[in-house]
Amino acid sequence: MPTKKSSTIYDVLVALFITTLIVSNIASVKLVHGAGLVFDAGTILFPLAYILGDIITEVYGFRRMRRLLFIGIGMLLLTATTFYIVQMLPAASDWGNQAAYDSILGVVWRIVAASIVAIFVGELLNSYILAKLKIRTKGKGLWGRIVGSTAIGSLVDTTIFSVLAFGGTVSSNTMIQLIATVYGIKLATEIIVSPITVRVIKAIKKSEKVDVYEEPSFSLNG
Repeated sequence: MPTKKSSTIYDVLVALFITTLIVSNIASVKLVHGAGLVFDAGTILFPLAYILGDIITEVYGFRRMRRLLFIGIGMLLLTATTFYIVQMLPAASDWGNQAAYDSILGVVWRIVAASIVAIFVGELLNSYILAKLKIRTKGKGLWGRIVGSTAIGSLVDTTIFSVLAFGGTVSSNTMIQLIATVYGIKLATEIIVSPITVRVIKAIKKSEKVDVYEEPSFSLNG
């Protein structure tokens, strides 16, 4: 009985997406101050998650992206649980870095919790809008669709993440600046990289001979 051919390109995109979620969450523990701006260090890598989300949704469809989100959330929970168990294990008598571990990896649980809510709502919204617009435009205006959907999804994502991850630890002014800076970086990255994203999407569609059109649904059965 023939088996369904696995897509190497899709597998690589999945690996990149999950790696981006995990690494950016760990990096987000640190707030960076540069050029008068404050932002969490995970912002350096996290925009890649939305770019990958755009590619997967546009080529393979909303359902595959939604399923990947659940897998990514599961991997984030596994990461946080592992860090927590390691934190609770008694340290060797000659290992003097417990305080350093606690101050960095020991707070990842809050970052992960904030990220799970933010990425689920923001990325799901981004994918939903992109898939919906694809049907309405009959696949036209790809650049406008990926930038527009990311602009909305990323704003929601950034606001939720910043408030849940850093609320109560920074001033209101810093929070507003943080949200504005992180959102600006994400949107600017999306716009700058978008010509490359469009070319990658077209190349994958041609190589894979796949271009899914489907009505997006938040229902697990849809």
